[in-house]
Amino acid sequence: MTSVSSAPAATAARPPKARATVVVSVIALVLIGLNLRAGITGASALFHDLQLVLGYGPLVASVIPSIPTLCFALAGAATSWLTGRLGVEKSILLCLAMLAAGLLVRGIPSTGMLLAGTVLGMSGLAVCNVAMPSFIREHFAHRTSLMTGLYTVTMTTGATVTAVTVVPLAQLLGSPSAGLGAIGILAMTAFLGFLPVALHAHRNSVRGTSGHVSPWPLLRTRKGALLTAIFTLQALLAYALLSWFPYMLTTMGLSAADSGLMFGLMQLVSVPAGMVLIAIGSRPRMLRPAFYLVSVTMVIGVAALLFLPVSLAAVPAVLLGFGLGIFPLVMVIISRSGRDTAETTALSTLAQSTGYLLATVGPFGMGLLHSSTGGWTLPLALLLAIALAQIVVAHHLTARSTAKSTAKSTAKTKG
Repeated sequence: MTSVSSAPAATAARPPKARATVVVSVIALVLIGLNLRAGITGASALFHDLQLVLGYGPLVASVIPSIPTLCFALAGAATSWLTGRLGVEKSILLCLAMLAAGLLVRGIPSTGMLLAGTVLGMSGLAVCNVAMPSFIREHFAHRTSLMTGLYTVTMTTGATVTAVTVVPLAQLLGSPSAGLGAIGILAMTAFLGFLPVALHAHRNSVRGTSGHVSPWPLLRTRKGALLTAIFTLQALLAYALLSWFPYMLTTMGLSAADSGLMFGLMQLVSVPAGMVLIAIGSRPRMLRPAFYLVSVTMVIGVAALLFLPVSLAAVPAVLLGFGLGIFPLVMVIISRSGRDTAETTALSTLAQSTGYLLATVGPFGMGLLHSSTGGWTLPLALLLAIALAQIVVAHHLTARSTAKSTAKSTAKTKG
């Protein structure tokens, strides 16, 4: 998700919405949230079976998990241009159609269709990722925090439920491709649920203007470099785990169904973890401890996955799930950065576009290293080093926030 600049002129000009319009918008928000990670976690849980049935080699097996982050970086960067041409609502509707079509295409039992459907679906998903915060600002201006929380929870819920149910569903349908394609039906419901919202917005469109700050020069600043670094590290860890965790457990000796359950457990833990970390980090002088807590937990979780027997997979699943709760915490610190909304948007675009592009190395590198070494020791050792680097970057990133909180506390004491 990307923070976006507000459009006060447009918000002020909008008349109060009818209750039915608000209800439909909330339902559409929930349906979209349920879909924005389901296609990724569903594929992850079926990677092992897909490779056995379709017969593709290790190179393709390494490429497929890398497609989502690559699409997030490239297609997501085009969101500003697309929303400028079509508007936020029409852009989301178009990309929901792309997401549904791509997921359905993946149901065709062919390696080519699996690749093509993944590119199409993940490109649509990427634009929705970036455009949804703008949609929330425009349609729920006075309930932004509540709706963002609802959106985040449904996104993780969709990912968790899909991870747990997709393997039994594929077994019921008799094909991993059919199970993967069935996820597209859920995306179709999101498209249909959002259609009335897009039509209403088209009939009542009000455009506003906002400032623009180019994101790329900000990479030369300390703030921009650190935000990009923390986003890159957490994304690299997250998508390496989201892409390979169930496959990893399966190759270590766990059944596909149990691996899916452990994957679902990891996803499930990340929901309350994010809420707890935001609650801690929002308190004065507690942002740095919150980052320490989540980063150290990630280190312990990767170490547990590396050293503990697979029979104790629930232990790293819980620890890694808590470690994945860093994402909302990173978004909080991004939203607090920048002199104004336009600069905040630029920093967010810089961090996410660059971060996702670099994070593509995670899933791809994990697959290649596993194929070349025949095990997970080296890939997990590198993930452990990345998790340790995340602690260092988080320390420097939160230094300024800690200093500000201390200064404010000192000023209040003197006053």
